[in-house]
Amino acid sequence: MGSLNKIELIGNLGKQPDVRVLDGGAKVATFTLATTEPAYTTQQGKQVAAKTEWHNIVAWGGMATIAERYLAKGQQVYVEGKMRYRNYEDKDTHQKRYVAEVVCSNIVLLSSNGAGGGERENAAQQADTAPTTQYQPQGVQSYQQSQETQTAANYGGYYPQQEPDLPF
Repeated sequence: MGSLNKIELIGNLGKQPDVRVLDGGAKVATFTLATTEPAYTTQQGKQVAAKTEWHNIVAWGGMATIAERYLAKGQQVYVEGKMRYRNYEDKDTHQKRYVAEVVCSNIVLLSSNGAGGGERENAAQQADTAPTTQYQPQGVQSYQQSQETQTAANYGGYYPQQEPDLPF
């Protein structure tokens, strides 16, 4: 039996996605997602405060285009992907930095970013990478790419063994 690396998060965007096109032509979007566990009281009466966790999200290719066009700070989204750990050397301090991030394979918009649902749907149909849309309840839009399409879109036609190191 194989192994599984799958992350599912529902939270709010902490900032606008930062979108860049790398030298090789690959498009990448990065953003943070906040998930919050609500406050509660234990059976013994102890108050436990709400706890917010921040997650670094990376979207490549078509998912980067979707993030750029449809995601906005504060918006609630569902993100599906896989956990990745990497390290790099800080250019200023020359110290090794470690990063944990979720490489996004699916985005579901759970709240509007101001655009009407029809506008979002029309724009999605015109996307360069032609992501497939899945049926969702009214007001919710999902964007997901097949593994083959995503791999080709991520790397502009070349297939590296792993994603390029990004210094962020």
